[in-house]
Amino acid sequence: MNHSITALARDAPGGSLLPTAGPAVNTAIFAGFVLITLFVVYRGSSRSTTTDYFAAGGSFTGAQNGIALSGDFLSAASFLGIAGAIAVHGYDGFLYSIGFLVAWLINLLLIAERMRNTGRFTMGDVLSFRMRRRPVRAAAAISTLAITFVYMIAQMAGAGGLVALLLNVHDAGGQAIVIAVVGVIMVLYVLVGGMKGTTWVQIVKAALLFACVGLLTIFLIGKFSYDISKLLTYAAENNPNGREIFAPGVQYGLSSMTRLDFVSLSLALVLGVGGLPHVLMRFYTVPNAKEARRSVVWAVWTMSLFYLCTLIIGYGAAALVGTPAILDAPGGENSAAPLLAYQVGGTLLLGIVAAVAFATILAVVAGLTLTASASFAHDIYANMIRDGDADSGQVVRVARYTALAIGGLSIAGGIAVNGQNIAFLVGLAFAFAASANLSTLLYSLFWRRFNTAGTLWGIYSGLVSCLVLVLLSPVVSGSPDSIFPGVDFALFPLRNPGIVSIPISFLFAAIGTLFSEETADHERRAEMEVRSLTGIGAEKG
Repeated sequence: MNHSITALARDAPGGSLLPTAGPAVNTAIFAGFVLITLFVVYRGSSRSTTTDYFAAGGSFTGAQNGIALSGDFLSAASFLGIAGAIAVHGYDGFLYSIGFLVAWLINLLLIAERMRNTGRFTMGDVLSFRMRRRPVRAAAAISTLAITFVYMIAQMAGAGGLVALLLNVHDAGGQAIVIAVVGVIMVLYVLVGGMKGTTWVQIVKAALLFACVGLLTIFLIGKFSYDISKLLTYAAENNPNGREIFAPGVQYGLSSMTRLDFVSLSLALVLGVGGLPHVLMRFYTVPNAKEARRSVVWAVWTMSLFYLCTLIIGYGAAALVGTPAILDAPGGENSAAPLLAYQVGGTLLLGIVAAVAFATILAVVAGLTLTASASFAHDIYANMIRDGDADSGQVVRVARYTALAIGGLSIAGGIAVNGQNIAFLVGLAFAFAASANLSTLLYSLFWRRFNTAGTLWGIYSGLVSCLVLVLLSPVVSGSPDSIFPGVDFALFPLRNPGIVSIPISFLFAAIGTLFSEETADHERRAEMEVRSLTGIGAEKG
């Protein structure tokens, strides 16, 4: 191993790992990526009808939608958060990747085909198909907005840390300005492009992201003469935990409580994807159920390759940058991949990696914003306030106003949680999705007796229990890395509430159904069963 690399990894403080000649090159690359993606959004924009704006007219193939799904799903948490978690915690950080990947089996085997056949634009279409529509659509919209907000603030925090690293901004005020700029650009994506423009950006972003992590992995292994064992040896030497980073337990094996917290996190990661509104909405952008299934297969293969690369990148960051330097840099754990890029390829590669990661955040946040605004406009405005009597122009206009409001809220939330590991924050969003949505979706699709009362009990019990447990957990108060470290009102010991809130949702949904005197609509139930399996009538909405 080159002695200069060894010395750099062991001795350099976080600030010295950044370019000292100014951020001009990095900023120029970053601005170029933003302009290119905005142009793609404009060229691919769909602005005529609600079908075009919310579902791209169902015009994408399974392969295209699968790549877009991976682009939508591989967020800042997957690239920055997981790489940083692996660099600091080793094997325990890679568990995020395993959970994210295994979770797609639920979509492949249980949800994708039936979801595409039963609904049109939102999760509320499926849940309200054979239920009383107004209360169920309201519950589905509230759930979608809550989950989307939690997911979005994680992405905004990641953007703040990334651009702060790129521009070497250390103070909180400067990072807040960065997060605000991210929010403004994200809203532009949604206002201009709709689902079609956003999908093309996600496809382009996915291709750039795969190329970026692939090149970074190859260059990184080359630094160690293509000897993985040598890379891992230096990773252990430059991590305070030594060779323990190659086995479970560095982060979650400290006590019985942390091990229980890991089980809770795993449940949230594995079950959460099946309830994420922005993932479920993508199944409507393909023409039929077969293409929906192909979408999931393409997404799984592309993401598998990506997560293998992040494993190498995470250990490589520990080897070349060093865990202490990563934690001292702006953005903390989230800065591991950009700092590694600078060590491997200098200012140019740092600019490219930071720009691609930033484009990743923009595309994911745009998809989330579109999902939330579609749910409000379609479920609440069109089907509740206007009782189905709203033209396409009105609905799209309401969706755009909603996107502006969501953008403002996400900026404030991103500033509040700035500095937290974004993979961990996304884990909380997965807990909300699994708690509020998965039970009701599965019961609606597979349980004939399931009714409106069960739907409402399932959504609200999961959502409320998850929110209360998070507020009373060490995430918010009671520990040095809490959102409010100066106070302590943490009554719930786990950092992820999934192990409690997910069973609550399934249990209360069942109780609400069994103890309700509501008579099931057998005709609509039979229609839903036939339609979900065959696709007959799916084009009618």
